[in-house]
Amino acid sequence: MTPCIFLDRDGILNQVIMRDGLPASPRSVEEFKFLPSAIKLLSTIKSKGYLAIIVTNQPDIGRGLMSQKTLDIINSELMRTGKIDQIFCACSGDQNDSYRKPNNSMIVEASKIWDVDLSSSLIIGDSWKDIEAGKRAGIKTLLLETTYNTKAHGTADKNFYCYEAIIEYIKSL
Repeated sequence: MTPCIFLDRDGILNQVIMRDGLPASPRSVEEFKFLPSAIKLLSTIKSKGYLAIIVTNQPDIGRGLMSQKTLDIINSELMRTGKIDQIFCACSGDQNDSYRKPNNSMIVEASKIWDVDLSSSLIIGDSWKDIEAGKRAGIKTLLLETTYNTKAHGTADKNFYCYEAIIEYIKSL
């Protein structure tokens, strides 16, 4: 069995887009921008022997606000880093879809496919949904605290105020 670091996509690997004062996913290739430390984070994860698997809600697909083709291009860009093992996307616009976070279905599916040791795995996210999905899967949770997720501050097993602190924590594992 292999340990894994599950990663939310938007806000962890790429910049969120603020729409109507709320964080949202990029809807175009032009809007998709890697965060400056994302590659360093992924490199650190891989150097420590973890799988790196993205688990992301992408409801704009189901809502008709983004095309599957655009999502595929963005996913290809992520995979081109050579540091991501697989990407799982919940594309339904239905909040009650059991595949979407805060449910743990993507984590459970990935753990079966990759023979993941959940007892030594964790999730890095920037929303309460990421933290709840991790808790439901029984893995350690890490929250990147931002100005747009203040209600989630302090809810994870480990809470970090900056990217570099997350990277240093992973180095210590």
